[in-house]
Amino acid sequence: MPNYNKHNMKAKTLKIFLALFCAVCFSGNYCFADEVAQPVAQPVVQEAAQQQELAMQKEEAKKSIFSSIDVLSGYAWSKLKAKSDMELKRDYDFYPVFVGLGFNLKNLTKRIGFNPPVTFEFQLEPYVAYVSSPDANVEFGNSFLLKLGLVPENWKLQLYAKAGVGVSYMTNHTWEQSTQFNFIESGGLGAKYFLTKNFALIAEGRMRHLSNAGVKQPNHGINTYFALAGVSYKY
Repeated sequence: MPNYNKHNMKAKTLKIFLALFCAVCFSGNYCFADEVAQPVAQPVVQEAAQQQELAMQKEEAKKSIFSSIDVLSGYAWSKLKAKSDMELKRDYDFYPVFVGLGFNLKNLTKRIGFNPPVTFEFQLEPYVAYVSSPDANVEFGNSFLLKLGLVPENWKLQLYAKAGVGVSYMTNHTWEQSTQFNFIESGGLGAKYFLTKNFALIAEGRMRHLSNAGVKQPNHGINTYFALAGVSYKY
């Protein structure tokens, strides 16, 4: 009997030891698996998040490169020089339509640490005009302008200045200009009032000088003044 009881105690002790050993091994493997899997999974999640953020930034940049479109029309007038003292000065009047395509320059200037709180755009502005005086004719061309806001761009009423150069072709023959193809320099001030987040009304005044840069004489130049109104859509 004593030997039998002693054998049973050894068997029970062995079973308990084996059970504890299996429990410790299983727990250790589980923890080790977590420790191994976590460092592997974490970089994958971080990389996916970075790629998603980069894709969103690229998409936002695409949207913000093309920033606005302006459509302006109105009345323009100037005085042509008289050929002699006996001749009265003639009017050069026309009715233009401008389409201004705005491109956000702050996407570029941010890279050099310049991020103004105002509108800063490059504008591509083609136009066509009906000339009513001195004769019925047509004028058309294109300007390359820089547009700078004068107040923070989150204000409902936006004030701005713009200036630039371009080219113009006039079907009218004038005594001032020996060429119908000419260069133009423009500058102006304007106001834009937002009725909604994206849609605004515009009022603008500008001055333009037209000449052929001395390519051919005569080249007296024509100074023209504009009173314009229109609409704008901001992207």
